[in-house]
Amino acid sequence: MSPHELLGLLAQTLASADAELPLAARLCRACVDILHGQGGTLTVAAVPGDRVAVSTSSDFAAIDALQDVLGEGPVQQALEDDALVVVSIEDSPNRFPVFAQEAVKTIRGPLTVYAVPMHAGVRVVGVFSLYVTAEGLARSTEDLQFLADAVGTSLMSDLDTLDWTQKARVHQATGMVTAQLHIAPDDALAVLRAHAYALDIDLARVADDVLDRRMTFSHDENEETEEP
Repeated sequence: MSPHELLGLLAQTLASADAELPLAARLCRACVDILHGQGGTLTVAAVPGDRVAVSTSSDFAAIDALQDVLGEGPVQQALEDDALVVVSIEDSPNRFPVFAQEAVKTIRGPLTVYAVPMHAGVRVVGVFSLYVTAEGLARSTEDLQFLADAVGTSLMSDLDTLDWTQKARVHQATGMVTAQLHIAPDDALAVLRAHAYALDIDLARVADDVLDRRMTFSHDENEETEEP
């Protein structure tokens, strides 16, 4: 389709969406409908090295949370390479070994993830992830990239309405672990991710446990201690 036709279709699909939903959710659902996918996620990375999933389809939320815990997967790769990443979960162990091993436990049947960098001008501002369980993509990858860029540009004017609360709590928890173990922030985040992976919970829950003092770390013993 031409850019003009795609923009018209996006506007028409948005107009029929629930006006009570946040813009990010409406944009995500509109793109999924236009591309005939089974789900999608918008991940905003307005600040280098930091990102937050602002809209997701519940059926695939575990896939998004897994990538956040591991720091590995198609979203991270699309951000780093500024290029479309296409991954068939069943066939991805050589590319994302840990992600593939864990992702297959959360899905039923075949699943292909299209992770598309979103641009606002020349900047990469996030990733649109499209989840497809059918064979092949209903539209061209050029259409997919155009819609992702249109969404990225739209979201840049709506950043203040996005919920960054949980991401802020992860930052705060990272700071607490940094102080407790006297290590660098990147290493502290790795500790949080390791605990999330080991306990089979998402990173947000580990951050909440640290901030609420249910989980602390001892510098002397370098091990987790649980508080009553």
